[in-house]
Amino acid sequence: MNGYFSIAIDGPGGAGKSSLSKRLALELNIIYVDTGAIYRTLGLYCLNHGIDCKDEDSIKKNLPFVKIEIKHEAGIQKMFLNETDVSNMIRTPEVSIAASDVSSLASVRNFLLDMQRKFAKEHSVVLDGRDIGTVVLPDADCKIFLTASAAVRAERRLKELKEKGIDQSFEDVLKDIEYRDYQDSHRKTAPLKQADDAVLIDTTNLSFEESYNKLLEVVNEKINLC
Repeated sequence: MNGYFSIAIDGPGGAGKSSLSKRLALELNIIYVDTGAIYRTLGLYCLNHGIDCKDEDSIKKNLPFVKIEIKHEAGIQKMFLNETDVSNMIRTPEVSIAASDVSSLASVRNFLLDMQRKFAKEHSVVLDGRDIGTVVLPDADCKIFLTASAAVRAERRLKELKEKGIDQSFEDVLKDIEYRDYQDSHRKTAPLKQADDAVLIDTTNLSFEESYNKLLEVVNEKINLC
């Protein structure tokens, strides 16, 4: 395929977006951008500075002092906040909720929109998030909406946290998942929803390999990669 192409993968937390997108980008030898990590980084900034993550006026006043960078090292996305690598710090449930809160603010989304679109203009990319196919890249070459039941997503997230040494109960993780689902789908600005031309993939009863094969099948149908 000549030129750059873009793949937009949306869906709620824990549906498998990040892990599947990383695998896809690796096999296609293109750049993967975890857009949720961008909002998590800003959420972490607010938490570190005692800023109410729902107070848009306070956050707007602080945006000029926030420098968020995305770097790729050996194909792995790293997030930097004011020159500090925060890639691991942004993965806690507390930051997850903060990210959901700040991402509901129009000024925040506008502030970070150009960063996301810039990657798609300069590279072939896989972007995952909650509004990639509807807002960030409405003209993406391939759009996919990944989902799964809340309970299954909580189990997956709990496993990820344990592997990172973060101790959380299933109940707390499920509560976080359900909170984010409601917040993300009910926010006024760029709510979580399936784009009209996105292909729905439900991974509830699928293994990782089955989910990936389904994802790759859709991508091959939408984009001529030969």
